[in-house]
Amino acid sequence: MQMEEVLGSKARLKILKILFHVGELNVSEIARRLGANHKTTLAHLKILENEGILQHKTFGRIRIYRFNEGSQKARTVKNFIDAWENAEKQ
Repeated sequence: MQMEEVLGSKARLKILKILFHVGELNVSEIARRLGANHKTTLAHLKILENEGILQHKTFGRIRIYRFNEGSQKARTVKNFIDAWENAEKQ
């Protein structure tokens, strides 16, 4: 999937910003903070996970998502968010 397709979604960018600030969250909490339903949120999370940006761990039926620290794409996205937010503060 092309970068524009992955990062061209407002919902996916919001998910990335949420996880950047919080660290890790379950699908329901991400959906709540995003203002979207569970199914839509899960679809966005799967795209981000398939690209290697996010990863999840499972506890029973609960999935906890976070940035995939072993991924260059994830590190690049985190650096971009950090740089953008620092630039806004100046």
